[in-house]
Amino acid sequence: MNIGRKSKREAKQIFRLCLVNGLLDENRARQVAQSVASAGRRNSPAILSHFLRLVKLNCAQHTANVESAVVMDPDLQASTLASLTRLYGPGMNIAFFHRPSLIGGTRIQVGSDVYDGSILAGLRALENSF
Repeated sequence: MNIGRKSKREAKQIFRLCLVNGLLDENRARQVAQSVASAGRRNSPAILSHFLRLVKLNCAQHTANVESAVVMDPDLQASTLASLTRLYGPGMNIAFFHRPSLIGGTRIQVGSDVYDGSILAGLRALENSF
């Protein structure tokens, strides 16, 4: 679907209306999407498509996946949560995973940002350097 500038601009405007204190309000987003869909305008599908993209990007920016080679103790999880909240702001959804294939260390992904301090990543970097 080809989305024009006007549709993108309108989608950004309605996305900003859904933010409360910098965080996405899901109820507002639903209401806005329903009102745009029911308006019956010609460019409604394009606006809703770009609006959905903005919502997905916002959700990804506020979701962190923390993978570690060993099960993290609660103190380390709390410390990681505090650090990610300080870096990315409030409203972070964090999921902790145990992934033994990392061999050691941790890997954190927030949106498109990846912080990989695992031994597996180090071995792969060493392998690529040869």
